[in-house]
Amino acid sequence: MNEGQILVVEDEPSIAEVVCLYLRRAHFQVKHVRDGRAALQALEQNIPDLLVLDVMLPYMDGFEIMRWVRQRSEVPVILLTARREEAERIAGLEMGADDYVVKPFSPQELVSRVRAVLRRARPNAEESSDKPLEFGDLRVDPHTRLVTMDEREILLTAKEFDLLWLMARHPRQVYTRQQLLERIWGLSDYIDPSTVTVHVRRLREKLEIDPSNPAHIITLWGVGYKFEP
Repeated sequence: MNEGQILVVEDEPSIAEVVCLYLRRAHFQVKHVRDGRAALQALEQNIPDLLVLDVMLPYMDGFEIMRWVRQRSEVPVILLTARREEAERIAGLEMGADDYVVKPFSPQELVSRVRAVLRRARPNAEESSDKPLEFGDLRVDPHTRLVTMDEREILLTAKEFDLLWLMARHPRQVYTRQQLLERIWGLSDYIDPSTVTVHVRRLREKLEIDPSNPAHIITLWGVGYKFEP
């Protein structure tokens, strides 16, 4: 049973070997490349279901690849980083990464994260049973995972869509960051709560006329976030 195609971009042979081994054991079809140039060549030939991307790479680093990818595709991306600085993690999320894993990491944890990201990138039965939601000029369609504003398509990553869909389905319900981590990311014990803040900011930049004074995605300071219809 093929669970999906994964492109692994990692230059350290020992890490790449373990990552590919565990992903294949989990029934993923895996392709591995060792540097940024090879990654772009592979992506130009075929967009996988998910990209596992090391930040530090020869020829072209992971952030440069992220920028290239996000100009062309919304393929889910999990970043691998040896650095623990919050600024680097936030930079990756700002560019559109769906998750990140700090080295050294458990290969079982990485597989779990891959499954969680793919699960949220693919429409599920609950979403398919729901009708599109409309709030004035904003329309959110769970069947196609398409968001439009004034009939103009708004490109969202898988996590951004999931975050919007969850809150839009329950307008005015307040969610704490912890609740959103558990509902959207699933592995809240391993993820920095600032992940939610970054994704909310990205959503506002894409959806709101004035992101600094949002009309739909509202912050309740000290509590959490809600969607105002």
